[in-house]
Amino acid sequence: MYVIFAHGGKQYQAQKGQIIKLEKVNSETGVKLHIDNILMIVDKNNIQIGKPHVMNSSIVSQIIRHGRKKKVQIIKFKRRKHYKKQQGHRQYFTEIKIIDIITT
Repeated sequence: MYVIFAHGGKQYQAQKGQIIKLEKVNSETGVKLHIDNILMIVDKNNIQIGKPHVMNSSIVSQIIRHGRKKKVQIIKFKRRKHYKKQQGHRQYFTEIKIIDIITT
Protein backbone atom coordinates (compact mmCIF):
# COMPACT_ATOMS: atom_id res chain seq x y z
CA MET A 1 0.00 0.00 0.00
CA TYR A 2 1.29 3.45 -0.89
CA VAL A 3 -0.09 6.98 -1.06
CA ILE A 4 0.67 10.10 -3.05
CA PHE A 5 0.31 13.32 -1.08
CA ALA A 6 1.03 17.02 -1.52
CA HIS A 7 3.04 19.07 0.95
CA GLY A 8 4.90 22.34 0.50
CA GLY A 9 3.97 22.68 -3.17
CA LYS A 10 5.43 19.28 -4.10
CA GLN A 11 4.05 15.75 -4.43
CA TYR A 12 5.52 12.72 -2.67
CA GLN A 13 4.95 8.96 -2.79
CA ALA A 14 5.15 7.18 0.56
CA GLN A 15 4.66 3.82 2.25
CA LYS A 16 4.28 2.94 5.90
CA GLY A 17 7.66 3.02 7.69
CA GLN A 18 9.38 5.06 4.98
CA ILE A 19 11.56 8.12 5.75
CA ILE A 20 10.99 11.18 3.52
CA LYS A 21 12.60 14.63 3.29
CA LEU A 22 9.99 17.41 3.03
CA GLU A 23 10.27 21.16 2.75
CA LYS A 24 10.94 22.76 6.14
CA VAL A 25 8.14 22.38 8.72
CA ASN A 26 8.17 24.74 11.70
CA SER A 27 7.76 22.15 14.46
CA GLU A 28 10.08 20.51 16.94
CA THR A 29 11.58 17.06 16.49
CA GLY A 30 9.52 14.19 17.90
CA VAL A 31 6.20 15.94 17.19
CA LYS A 32 3.57 13.98 15.25
CA LEU A 33 2.58 15.57 11.95
CA HIS A 34 -0.82 14.89 10.34
CA ILE A 35 -1.00 15.34 6.56
CA ASP A 36 -4.49 15.58 5.02
CA ASN A 37 -3.71 16.42 1.38
CA ILE A 38 -3.89 12.85 0.07
CA LEU A 39 -4.15 12.76 -3.73
CA MET A 40 -4.23 9.01 -4.35
CA ILE A 41 -4.24 5.75 -2.37
CA VAL A 42 -3.14 2.48 -3.99
CA ASP A 43 -3.82 -0.77 -2.12
CA LYS A 44 -3.15 -3.73 -4.48
CA ASN A 45 -6.25 -3.70 -6.75
CA ASN A 46 -8.09 -0.96 -4.85
CA ILE A 47 -7.20 2.52 -6.15
CA GLN A 48 -8.78 5.70 -4.74
CA ILE A 49 -8.21 8.93 -6.64
CA GLY A 50 -9.15 12.23 -5.01
CA LYS A 51 -11.10 15.08 -6.55
CA PRO A 52 -8.85 16.94 -5.64
CA HIS A 53 -8.20 15.12 -2.31
CA VAL A 54 -9.30 11.73 -0.97
CA MET A 55 -11.85 12.42 1.76
CA ASN A 56 -11.53 10.98 5.30
CA SER A 57 -7.92 9.91 4.87
CA SER A 58 -4.67 11.17 6.35
CA ILE A 59 -1.06 10.30 7.10
CA VAL A 60 0.34 10.20 10.62
CA SER A 61 4.07 10.86 10.68
CA GLN A 62 6.75 11.85 13.16
CA ILE A 63 9.41 14.52 12.66
CA ILE A 64 12.85 12.93 12.96
CA ARG A 65 15.21 15.84 12.29
CA HIS A 66 15.77 19.14 10.53
CA GLY A 67 18.71 19.91 8.28
CA ARG A 68 20.06 21.53 5.15
CA LYS A 69 20.73 19.94 1.77
CA LYS A 70 23.98 20.12 -0.19
CA LYS A 71 25.00 23.48 -1.59
CA VAL A 72 23.76 24.34 -5.08
CA GLN A 73 26.06 26.62 -7.08
CA ILE A 74 24.40 29.36 -9.13
CA ILE A 75 26.68 30.83 -11.79
CA LYS A 76 25.74 33.62 -14.19
CA PHE A 77 28.25 34.36 -16.92
CA LYS A 78 28.29 36.43 -20.11
CA ARG A 79 31.30 36.02 -22.35
CA ARG A 80 33.22 39.07 -23.59
CA LYS A 81 31.16 41.36 -21.29
CA HIS A 82 33.33 41.13 -18.17
CA TYR A 83 30.36 39.76 -16.22
CA LYS A 84 30.44 36.82 -13.83
CA LYS A 85 28.31 36.27 -10.74
CA GLN A 86 28.46 33.32 -8.35
CA GLN A 87 26.02 32.46 -5.60
CA GLY A 88 25.31 29.43 -3.42
CA HIS A 89 22.14 28.16 -1.75
CA ARG A 90 21.40 25.44 0.82
CA GLN A 91 17.73 24.49 1.14
CA TYR A 92 16.28 23.61 4.56
CA PHE A 93 14.42 20.29 4.92
CA THR A 94 12.53 18.27 7.52
CA GLU A 95 12.91 14.50 7.65
CA ILE A 96 9.78 12.58 8.66
CA LYS A 97 8.93 8.91 9.20
CA ILE A 98 5.53 7.64 8.04
CA ILE A 99 3.92 5.92 11.06
CA ASP A 100 0.45 5.12 9.73
CA ILE A 101 -1.82 5.66 6.73
CA ILE A 102 -5.45 6.18 7.76
CA THR A 103 -8.16 5.37 5.21
CA THR A 104 -11.90 4.94 5.58
